[in-house]
Order: sequence, then C-alpha cells, then structure tokens
Amino acid sequence: MHTLIVVAHHDPLSLTRGVVTRIADGLALADSDNTVEIADLWTEGFDPRFGPADWAVHHREASPPADVIAEQARIDRADALILVYPVFWWSMPALLKGWIDRVFANGWAFDFGTDAKLVKKLDRLRVHLIGVGGADAATYARHGYATAMKTQIDHGIFDYCGAQVVTSQLLLESEIQDPAMHLQAAHTLGRGLYKQQEVEAV
Repeated sequence: MHTLIVVAHHDPLSLTRGVVTRIADGLALADSDNTVEIADLWTEGFDPRFGPADWAVHHREASPPADVIAEQARIDRADALILVYPVFWWSMPALLKGWIDRVFANGWAFDFGTDAKLVKKLDRLRVHLIGVGGADAATYARHGYATAMKTQIDHGIFDYCGAQVVTSQLLLESEIQDPAMHLQAAHTLGRGLYKQQEVEAV
C-alpha cells in the first residue's frame, strides 16, 4: 500500500515534522510492502497562491499548471492521504489551505458545470487528518472549535469531493505535554492505518 503524507511546517525539528516521521515508521513496521511519499510543502517551495491560472482551471478554460498536475498525480498514486499540520487560528496553515485550493480543482476533485450539478470524483480516496494544537481539549469543546474544524475541513473540503475521512484527530497541548505522548499516538496511527481503512470499508 502507498501513502502520501502532506506536511506544512517550516521547522524540520518541530513536533509536526516528528509526527510525520513516526507515522512513516509505523507504516513500515505494519507491513514491509508499505511505501510512503512525503510532500513537504515548505521545503519543496509549493506556491499556495490561487492565481489567474487556477481561476481559469476552475472555469474549465485551461488545463492545470504543471505544479498542480504533479500534486494531483501524487494523490492518484496513493491508497491513503494523510495531512499533518499545526493548528493556526483553529484551522490549517495558509500553505496547506492554498495547496488544497489549487490542487483539489474543478475537473479533477469534482465536476461542477453550468448545469449546477456536482459530481464528486474522489470516492476512492481515504484521508487521515492530524492537527497539532497548543490549546487543551476543554478550550476546543467550550468554544466549539473542534466541531467547527470538522465541519470546515472534513465535511466542507473532503466530503465535497467524495473523499472519505477515516480518522480525524487533534494532538493537543503540544507546547506543554511531553512530545513522546503525541509521537506515540502518531506511531500507533501509522501501524494501524490500513486496518482502520479496512474496518471503514466493511
């Protein structure tokens, strides 16, 4: 099985990057045939700005730019997509949101034409979301942040395209908790990733 992990963080020593490494380790231990590709958006210099070329793609007036086609091909090769990101203002960083804005384009992720009929095109895609947040669970619950994030990201982005979010979790209190706790959770996710997908598929 092949997994694409997309990470949006500038610091190679961050907990976010550590989580990516531990997920990859868990996948390798689960099955020697598992392969992992890491899309490091910061290091690779992905341009998250949705510009005129992307607008033309949205209106079906042009083909996607080469960098978007390359990212779409990465997803097409994957059996699972994992997004790992720090929580900024109760959502994902602009870099990752811009990647979604540009890559999950009309004509590839979904079809929305002049007849106003939506066709979801990513039914086969299984998605796992991991947000690394500094606040505690009580804060997220008290203000409804966790629910809002699920509505916006899980449902608003991935369900719109037909992709199934298999797991969606927040690793909280990241600035005060022992990092080992979150790294172990990431390792456990990696080891059980495809078992979870099999359960969801039944």
